[in-house]
Amino acid sequence: MRTCYREDRSNLTYKQTIMSRPEDRSITSELFFQGITLGGMVAIFWVVEILDQVLFRGQLDRFGILPHSIIGLRGLVFAPFLHGGFGHLIANTVPFLILGWLVMWQRTRDFFIVTPIVMLIGGLGTWLFGGSSVHIGASGLIYGYFGFLLLRGFYERNLASIILSLGVFFVYGSLIWGVLPSDPRISWQGHLFGFVGGVLAARFIGKRSRSQRQAEAWKDDLGL
Repeated sequence: MRTCYREDRSNLTYKQTIMSRPEDRSITSELFFQGITLGGMVAIFWVVEILDQVLFRGQLDRFGILPHSIIGLRGLVFAPFLHGGFGHLIANTVPFLILGWLVMWQRTRDFFIVTPIVMLIGGLGTWLFGGSSVHIGASGLIYGYFGFLLLRGFYERNLASIILSLGVFFVYGSLIWGVLPSDPRISWQGHLFGFVGGVLAARFIGKRSRSQRQAEAWKDDLGL
């Protein structure tokens, strides 16, 4: 009888382990994918800047956003990957990684919605209202992620989003001053319109998330 008992307990433990593995693998895979995505983008930032400094002597910066010029619209795609030196790139790397991961925190797919919206709105705003110089750098994306995270709780209206918004405000709230003119070497227009793009992304994702929750609640009420 003891032998049978040990076999049953062993089989039960084995089954519990097997049942827990898919969820563990899912979380691990999600974190791995998030790391690959953010790490891959940062790697591109660094490779491009190294090539620009070593081989092209800063000439790649001309592919940034040049306001009021048709050819300058190419910067909507290229500007976030270009930087004005390693100091500029280092200053952007850490906040990009932190805020970018926080955008993914609830749903990884949000990152792939927020990023193009910020690039489009931030880039167009800079192109329309920026000064005559070329605008480059990932700070527009950083401010977009900041705007998204700051307003996500307001638009999505769930506890996790509200806590996240409050946390971002207390830790990174001072970033908001970067949307105002200060240093002429800094593209405050890129910061401002990147932030606006993030807010619009928060509104879009928040409204869609609330609609999905309402639809699920109606199905539950109807017993579907």
